[in-house]
Amino acid sequence: MWRSGAMDIEDILELFDQQLRIAIELPGVQKETFPNLVRFVRPAPGMNFVQYSRLEEDVLDITIAEHIAYFAPMDQPFEWVVYDHDQPPALKERLVAHGFVPDEPAALMALDLQTAPSALLEPLPAELRRLTRRDELEDVIAIEQQVWGGNFGWMRQRMGDHMEIPGYLSIFVAYVAQRPACTGWTYFHPGSQFAGLWGGSTLPEYRKRGLYSAVLAARVQEAIQRGYRFLTIEASPMSRPIVAGHGFQLLTMTESYGWKGRGDDKVTRRTG
Repeated sequence: MWRSGAMDIEDILELFDQQLRIAIELPGVQKETFPNLVRFVRPAPGMNFVQYSRLEEDVLDITIAEHIAYFAPMDQPFEWVVYDHDQPPALKERLVAHGFVPDEPAALMALDLQTAPSALLEPLPAELRRLTRRDELEDVIAIEQQVWGGNFGWMRQRMGDHMEIPGYLSIFVAYVAQRPACTGWTYFHPGSQFAGLWGGSTLPEYRKRGLYSAVLAARVQEAIQRGYRFLTIEASPMSRPIVAGHGFQLLTMTESYGWKGRGDDKVTRRTG
């Protein structure tokens, strides 16, 4: 059960949709708004995506087809972000029918910072650092690539640019014997009551040492200091029990449906 007496899950989801899916602006990304749909177009070769949709079932197929016709000629990956409370219920089925493939589902969870547990408010270890320079992103890239595989070199440009926007992105790294061992970052969206947690990852050999929780605590404390009400996270099966143990509550499930109707390589989930 949600522990905040002031707002129930439906109220929080409505606020989340309005602030982080409809009204949100992303730096360096073109936002295009339609009745009941919001999409974002990144410069090539970045990921384009439909961030929000509330469609009537009788226009569902034609709307999906229109967006395929719009995005496909760009020769960039694109995806449709779907939450379980999105309408109509047939959306997932129709996306698959049009050539979209779902990524692994994630749990959208939130922490009401007015009731943050005391364990997340303790003093932070000295080995935990907040990054301030672009070149320090190499430590983040090293962790992400070792944990998840693949190439995270895109972080140098995109997240490096975001670091230069005052107050927008905050990145923490925990070190063990000066080796980067765990990382996570927070996006703070102006005009929103929500801050978003992303990228929480720990090298396998350093797990079960409390590093993930320390990085989480650093981000919780910063969000409280900056006056935010909620922290959200799209939690993987690995991180979900950890954040649940720290008071995060399940709001809904989410999946990204990547279009590969022409046999393209699998589209990977956006990060931050």
